Amino acid sequence: MANSPPRKFIIKVPCSSANLGPGFDVVGLALSVYLELTVEINAGYDTAPQNCLITCEGEGAADLPLEADANLITRTALYVLRCHDIRTFPATTTVHINNQIPLGRGLGSSGAAVVAGVMLGNAVGQLGLSKDRMMDYSLMIERHPDNVTAAMMGGLVGSFLCELNPEDMERKEIPLAEVLPEPAGGLDTGLMPPKPPFGIGTHIKIDWAPEIKAIAIIPAFELSTASSRGVLPSMYNIKDLVFNLQRVVVLTIGLSRSPPNADLIYQAMQDRVHQPYRTKLIPGLTDVLASVTPSTDPGLLGICLSGAGPTILALATHNYDHIASSIISKLNAQGVQCSYKVLSPAFNGAECIEN
Repeated sequence: MANSPPRKFIIKVPCSSANLGPGFDVVGLALSVYLELTVEINAGYDTAPQNCLITCEGEGAADLPLEADANLITRTALYVLRCHDIRTFPATTTVHINNQIPLGRGLGSSGAAVVAGVMLGNAVGQLGLSKDRMMDYSLMIERHPDNVTAAMMGGLVGSFLCELNPEDMERKEIPLAEVLPEPAGGLDTGLMPPKPPFGIGTHIKIDWAPEIKAIAIIPAFELSTASSRGVLPSMYNIKDLVFNLQRVVVLTIGLSRSPPNADLIYQAMQDRVHQPYRTKLIPGLTDVLASVTPSTDPGLLGICLSGAGPTILALATHNYDHIASSIISKLNAQGVQCSYKVLSPAFNGAECIEN
């Protein structure tokens, strides 16, 4: 690869909103805020260790590590490359990261980073992996398929992890020994890490009515997935599970119908599995879920927590700014400052564009 001609390409990965009301760990929606990589190979000047110079801008740029074996994106790419017996990036590789996805806000920033890393490894190594195969690599690292599947495939997707054999199920995370520096991994031994099995996850793309956009209400504080999952119970009442199962079927079909039925979608976006337990982590959320409705705010279809939060997602057909103001005013009353974005579904998912 060191003697290959110069190349330049751009990788774009959308953010994602998981759960979508009753679709806890099942439904994900790719949205039009992006993590973008601009990659040049044989750029013509010296680079950092691992033959890769990393620069960053955008959300979280000041805190991102710039070493290829420590940054999540390039570390993931190294894993993919080493699974194909390619030990390093080509000499004089530069990766410029422009991240517009807010960190720790329930918009799939880590999932997008993993997908970007897999796409980067595939593009740098010219491996020719299909998106389905790249999903296997992504799911070796991030075992929650709702975010990564939406980011990779685009649009609204339903997904689940397949029942693998015990040996494969033991691999809960990325095999890091050949990728991470000391002490987690160690020196590069030259060994090839285990490739992911085929078909770790399964997904289906769900139609989306063209009238619907998403309003992301983004509070000015982070909430880790671990903290948000920590408030969930270990066991559920069967009535609550049936409540969600009934609604997720109606919701996914309702979102595909044009024109959308606001009353149906609003009811179908109700949840008893995760939102009731997470409301205490987001001041004002209880009031928002109870009082902002299609009757109070025409154009609104439904409101839910985005992923693990704290971002709140409102689906609507019009009146976007007014709906956002209604929600933000209730959060402001509890001392929570917010911004908002009106977003469209990112139907293409992750893309690699060669220049």
